[in-house]
Amino acid sequence: MSSPNQLNEVNGLVDRANCLVKPPGGALACMVNSEIGAVLAVMRRNVRWGVQYASDDEQIEHSLIMSFKELRKNIFSWQNHWHTIDPVLYLQPFLDIIKSDETGAPITGVALSSVYKILNLQILDSETVNVDNALHLIVDAVTSCRFEVTDPASEEVVLMKILQVLLACMKNKASISLNNHHVCSIVNTCFRIVHQASSKSELLQRISRHTMHELVRCIFSHLPDLDDKSHELAHGSKSSPNAEDNVAEPSHTLQDKQDVDAYTSAESDSKKDDSTHVKDSTSTADSSMMDPYGVPCMVEIFHFLCSLLNVMENIEVGPRSNPIAYHEDVPLFALGLINSAIELGGASFGNHPKLLALIQDELFYNLMQFGLSMSPLILSTVCSIVLNLYHHLRTKLKLQLEAFISTVLLRIAESKHGASYQQQEVAMEALIDFCRQPMFVTELYANYDCDISCSNVFEGLANLLSRSAFPVNSPLSAMNTLALDGLIVLLHGMAERVGHDSSGPGEASLELQEFKPFWTLRCHDYDEPLHWVPFVHNMKNLKRMLMTGVDHFNRDPKKGLEFLQGLHLLPDKLDPRSVACIFRYTMGLDKNLIGDFLGGHDEFSVLVLHEFARTFDFQDMNLDTALRIFLETFRLPGESQKIQRVVEAFAESYFEQSSDILVNKDAALLLSYSLILLNTDQHNSQVKKKMSEEDFIRNNRNINGGNDLPRDFLSELYHSISENEIRMVPDQGGASGILTRSHWLGLTHKAKQTSPYIVSDSGSHLDYDMFAILSGPAIAAISVVFDHAEQDYVLQSCIDGYLAIAKLSASYNFGEVLDDLVVSLCKFTTLLHPSFNERSILYFGDDIKAKMATIAVFTIANRYSDHIRSGWRNILDCILSLQKIGLLPARLASDATDELEPPSSDNDQVKTSASHSPPSQVPPATPARKSSGIMSRFSLLLSYDSEEPAPQPSEEQLAARQRTLQAIQNCHIDTIFAESKFLQADSLLQLVRALVMAAGRPLKGNNNSLEDEETAVFCLELLIAITLNNRDRIMLLWQNVYEYIANVVQSTVMPSSLVEKAVFGLLRICQRLLPYKENLTDELLKSLQLVLKLDARVADAYCEQITQEVMHLVKGNAMQIRSHMGWRTIISLLSITARHPEASEAGFETLSYIMSDGAHLSPANYVLCANAARQFAESRVGNVERSVRSLDLMSGSVICLVTWFYQTKEAAGEEAAIKMSEDILEMWMRLVQALRKVCTDHREEVRNHAITLLQRCLTGVDGIRIPTDLWLQCFDLVIFTLLDELPEMSNQLSPKDYRFIEGSMILSIKLMSKVFLQSLRDLSLSNSFCQLWLKVLGCMERYMNMRFRGRRSEKIHELVPELLKNTLLVMKTSGILVPSDPVGGDSFWELTWLHVQKIAPSVQLEVFPGEELEKLQENRAKSGCSPLSEGNVLVPPNETTA
Repeated sequence: MSSPNQLNEVNGLVDRANCLVKPPGGALACMVNSEIGAVLAVMRRNVRWGVQYASDDEQIEHSLIMSFKELRKNIFSWQNHWHTIDPVLYLQPFLDIIKSDETGAPITGVALSSVYKILNLQILDSETVNVDNALHLIVDAVTSCRFEVTDPASEEVVLMKILQVLLACMKNKASISLNNHHVCSIVNTCFRIVHQASSKSELLQRISRHTMHELVRCIFSHLPDLDDKSHELAHGSKSSPNAEDNVAEPSHTLQDKQDVDAYTSAESDSKKDDSTHVKDSTSTADSSMMDPYGVPCMVEIFHFLCSLLNVMENIEVGPRSNPIAYHEDVPLFALGLINSAIELGGASFGNHPKLLALIQDELFYNLMQFGLSMSPLILSTVCSIVLNLYHHLRTKLKLQLEAFISTVLLRIAESKHGASYQQQEVAMEALIDFCRQPMFVTELYANYDCDISCSNVFEGLANLLSRSAFPVNSPLSAMNTLALDGLIVLLHGMAERVGHDSSGPGEASLELQEFKPFWTLRCHDYDEPLHWVPFVHNMKNLKRMLMTGVDHFNRDPKKGLEFLQGLHLLPDKLDPRSVACIFRYTMGLDKNLIGDFLGGHDEFSVLVLHEFARTFDFQDMNLDTALRIFLETFRLPGESQKIQRVVEAFAESYFEQSSDILVNKDAALLLSYSLILLNTDQHNSQVKKKMSEEDFIRNNRNINGGNDLPRDFLSELYHSISENEIRMVPDQGGASGILTRSHWLGLTHKAKQTSPYIVSDSGSHLDYDMFAILSGPAIAAISVVFDHAEQDYVLQSCIDGYLAIAKLSASYNFGEVLDDLVVSLCKFTTLLHPSFNERSILYFGDDIKAKMATIAVFTIANRYSDHIRSGWRNILDCILSLQKIGLLPARLASDATDELEPPSSDNDQVKTSASHSPPSQVPPATPARKSSGIMSRFSLLLSYDSEEPAPQPSEEQLAARQRTLQAIQNCHIDTIFAESKFLQADSLLQLVRALVMAAGRPLKGNNNSLEDEETAVFCLELLIAITLNNRDRIMLLWQNVYEYIANVVQSTVMPSSLVEKAVFGLLRICQRLLPYKENLTDELLKSLQLVLKLDARVADAYCEQITQEVMHLVKGNAMQIRSHMGWRTIISLLSITARHPEASEAGFETLSYIMSDGAHLSPANYVLCANAARQFAESRVGNVERSVRSLDLMSGSVICLVTWFYQTKEAAGEEAAIKMSEDILEMWMRLVQALRKVCTDHREEVRNHAITLLQRCLTGVDGIRIPTDLWLQCFDLVIFTLLDELPEMSNQLSPKDYRFIEGSMILSIKLMSKVFLQSLRDLSLSNSFCQLWLKVLGCMERYMNMRFRGRRSEKIHELVPELLKNTLLVMKTSGILVPSDPVGGDSFWELTWLHVQKIAPSVQLEVFPGEELEKLQENRAKSGCSPLSEGNVLVPPNETTA
């Protein structure tokens, strides 16, 4: 026997069958002839087949040999028309040998080889004549093969060749001609050989099992090609749903011999053998078995394969039991065959109701049982089958999949019910395989977590994976990493779906407005996401509320129902139907409490009970099955009266729906009671004498309306109860871990009423809700694993998980989750550890975990910065740690930072030269960026605690440093701040607040180290850079930025880098933002008032630089500054510089820029600029020339006043024009007053220039109509005041300075005369003209009599009479000064000459010669009038001088 060759032949069968080509006729004849010769040669070796002698001594050949010889005569005559020859003609002799019980194993083996050769060479095909009959004959012959066993080896050869031939029949192209009966016979025969091979060689065992697998694959691969309607098994063989009816009739197609039989070893096990054989034609007369093979045979075969698993049916399964350890080989073999069938049949199983029913009920029940076994190998196979079923048939297996995942996989993975570590691993791997299916998680959540009648499977899975990832007081185990992989798979799946038609959060209104029977709600279209997504969101919200009500009910049923009413889950007025449906369809209710409520004696409870019973569908259901399903939903109360009420309600409902055998509900009631008593009798250990079948039948006589029930009916009920207990204490959600038949029946019944299975597309419809459940536990689990992990691949998995969570958090706006994630990651960077310092550079580069965490933190900060809130604090803490040891890029905050350097190179030189001075006197230079000195810091690091010169770093240390720098470079920290202008408003605000908080820490204490100040400066740089980058959203940030800078400015009393950065940063912010934010101009300029609040020492130190910045600001933004408040701030800063030696030049340049040619003068800044110019004119810091230039600026500004006055005519409205005119006159008055103050300057050149310009301003305003009152005010406040101050000033001067003041007095008296004469016309009309004139005369008199050091001024003595004469002549010419008579007092004429006499008596005759005077007096007397008004004529008698 050539066993290896046989095995090779089996394994190579498929390849050869596919590649061989049908030979020509002549070659076929030769082949058949050679096979005839081979058979005859073996037969002749046995003397039995040589010659037989008849009674008459004639030699007679055996009929078997004769048939071969006859065939040999004919084959060569067929070679030209071989295709027309019936194959039965050349196959029959071989088949006769196979069926003969006279042939031995060698002869039978050769005949089988010949048939195999003919089949394998594809001589037979679908076009061959009578091929169907030929194949039928081959199958019949081989399945009824008979031979004598002479030795075990030859027996095994024949068995292997039988397997070869049967498999070749199924793989032949003509196999479609086989009928269902023959296919079942083939499978039956092969399985018998498999069964018998257990006592044979290993080779036969393997070949037989392999052949069985090939047969199943070959048969079920045909299923997808079948037409559902034409091959439906509507008229096929029937299979009973009960386990005891699943046993097929024994098959006798493979018979035993009377001699030595190949199967005698199995006689002792014939009962079990018979129970596992496929039904064939001897046990059914169904005509469908004679049809070409299709669904009927597949149903029989699949049912047969499922029946192989029934070994678990009557074996108690418990936490510690191992029921199949004694022989796990059989179920493994059966499970493998089932898996092969499902793999090839695929979704086509769902098109055939009987096949689907087998999967839904019997197969899945057995899979559940074997899943709870103690064998990891069986569990693994079961999981593979269920995964295939999920892939192909999940829409048909909704509740079955839920039960398997929750009852088997989740519980084993949680190590419940004594599961071994190996089982946990298998279950966990299976769960992860499920999670890897594209939409498994989404469908899990939609179909179970969002279904009120199902458990929260996804939530349980998420919790399991999270808990299992936690290492418990030990290093990471394989289970921990498996669970981590599962979490990562879930997160990655959601992350990949981000943006794929996401429907967003499903948070509908959590309060129902009115009651609706939610258990009747159905989606309009379960295939369209636009319909089912809102539906499941709504159902999930209902379920959440319902679960809250369940908790209340389980504590107090009455209050629980009231609570559900408050949620509008029950009507305001309770009705029995609604309460019954709550009990029936709500998960999690305490079944003991339901039983007590249903058994209540009050009317409402009874009504609820009957409504509850009517919610069940008992159509076409056996009584025991219906009773099992009914009692599975609650615990039957212990009181007899309650039991009676419950059973009565059940019996009534059952009779209404299934009245085929029972004639009335009393019969149903009595029989139900009898079944409950039988159940107690059979399964209560305290009952010693068990009821027999006859006792049960006898006890139920005459209960069916006075008649007996059918004996078979009662017998079936008896065996069902005896073999499968009705559990009176139903499992609370499967907590016991034992799957009972009653529970399974309840599940299959529930499956008929459950909502359709929702198949999700690739959209992220429910990911928001799922992520809300998963995110918190996932972060905690990944963080713990990351903390304990050592292997790089585990660390990388954790990082991948972190990034996936970050992506999901950002996509679904889970800001708090993202912040928690950042906090967790920052802890692993080691950057926040108090001991992190320069020494840490050496270790950070080699710390894989720290580097990965650091890169991850900043990757998240760059990618998802829009959604970070409080996490910015932790990120900034990491950045500050890197900054302290000099590991940050040189330019962190983009190009905005460059502008924050000191404003001028000259200033840098000054500060450098003064760097050795005490800090209290000179501000310290801004510290250089640390990143530029990394190597020097490194050398310093190595020199710590050593008095010797610092050694050079080693190559290892340099390499570690390089790795660290590379890691930090990969973080792209600078991008965070450079791209801050794209941040969402909330995130940006939180970033700024975090920076303010980080920068503000040094300000809280008094003993601030240099390092703390450097940190504050660094934060301030970033803060200012962010502010500049976000100029379009400045108001969002401004309050925080301004408050911090104000805090720095007002709390600093000595020059420092921090206050320097704050002040110049503020100035630069204004410079950059003023051109773009006109509406914020006042707010920005107002902030510059902080500079005015600087401590004197600080202000003095930075005055020049501040002024330079103000100059740049004004030159760049003068057009944008329009408000008085803004200009007041600017001019105040410039005014301060007037007396500062270094800053005054820049200050005056800025003021000149504003005032020159009136370029930027406006009513808003005119008075401010005039006063500032006065201060520069009065300042002695600069030279006289600058004072003169300042005065020129003041004088030149009058042109602006004239221009504005002309513009008042164009003003809209009279009131507006009047207001503008008044403002302009007020400005003019302020200008001349400012000039008057400079007119008393001690420097002659300045003083005289001021007087000259004052005269120009008073006389050069022709374009401005100055009212008389203002002129009077001007004389009082400006001219007369000046004339009064100059003499006083002269008394304070030394004799040598007298000559200088004399010139000024001359100029001022001329000024008075000219102004008076110019405004004489207007003044003469005033009621106060007389008083003004007397004051003018008084001033002249006083100056005429003035003496300096006892000496009279000759120049003034000469000038005053001349000025007086000119004035009088003008007044005479104008008709103002004419003779008049006094009426009640001195007249204007008399008063004038009275004062003139005191000044220069000769002037009167020069002005009015005698003749002219007399003539005037006569004329005036005749007219009797005076040129002046009454008020100007008279003055009080005692007031003769001004």
